[in-house]
Amino acid sequence: MPAVKRVTIDDGSAGQRLDNFLLRELKGVPKTHVYRLIRAGEVRVNKGRAHADTRLELGDEVRIPPVRLPERVENGAPAAPPREFPIVFEDEHLIAINKPAGVAVHGGSGVSFGVIEQLRQARPTAKFLELVHRLDRETSGLLLIAKKRSALTGLQTQFRERETGKTYAALVVGAWDASNKVIDVPLHKFLDADGERRVRAVTSSHDVNAEDARRSISLVRLARAFDGFSLLDVTIKTGRTHQIRVHLQHAGHPIVGDTKYGIFELNHALARGERLGGHKFERMFLHARRLKFNHPATGEEIELVAPLPPECEALLAVLKVTA
Repeated sequence: MPAVKRVTIDDGSAGQRLDNFLLRELKGVPKTHVYRLIRAGEVRVNKGRAHADTRLELGDEVRIPPVRLPERVENGAPAAPPREFPIVFEDEHLIAINKPAGVAVHGGSGVSFGVIEQLRQARPTAKFLELVHRLDRETSGLLLIAKKRSALTGLQTQFRERETGKTYAALVVGAWDASNKVIDVPLHKFLDADGERRVRAVTSSHDVNAEDARRSISLVRLARAFDGFSLLDVTIKTGRTHQIRVHLQHAGHPIVGDTKYGIFELNHALARGERLGGHKFERMFLHARRLKFNHPATGEEIELVAPLPPECEALLAVLKVTA
């Protein structure tokens, strides 16, 4: 069995929650087991019991009990294959990548690994790599990864206080009314009968879920009109789960290729090449194309742009533009 491990918190881990720190230290150990260790008091901070949300400080000593790692980790086999992603911006503080559709940002919920695990494997000498924010697995586009604890906390504060500009390109079904520029509809998150995470719009104060719904605001601009479709620029003022997908569906214009909130028959036909002259489209058309924030170290305003993926451009090329 492994021995007790004592770790002194350095600059790279100061300010981190205890649970997140342990998940990094005990790679491959299930989250449920990590939280069980904390609740049982087997993890100690400065020789005392601590909670999962305890913030670690520089110089703290964390006692980690003996934990047997999964066989593949013990034998040195990587838990995720190393992979680099298209870089839009990088310096000593952060990385901005153009995430492909179909790739999760992290492991969990039935996914063994995601962007962050693969990037850590590809950069084994990196002391610190953490996701600043999230993108749905089906969404492509700009994703920020912090290379320092100070960058992570600084950027997350900007996201939390809505000081960032995030704009997405979305192709939706139907003709969007250009005068409809603001969607201000609360959203309620829940689990369906299969345990899947879902979100619904709440439009009445009498709704049973009204108290749990959170205000959500999306700004919409019609970028291009096509016969039967509309290309939109959507800037989110709040960052709720599935916000754009549910807001646009609630407005009567679901996103093309959205398997949770879209039109099944249309998505199936496009994936099989049964519409638009046989052109196949097999993903959700939602792309994080623009991101604006202040650099966490210099304060300089940074504006990043990720062009539409080739498969999205190819779909637009076969659509008929309307006046």
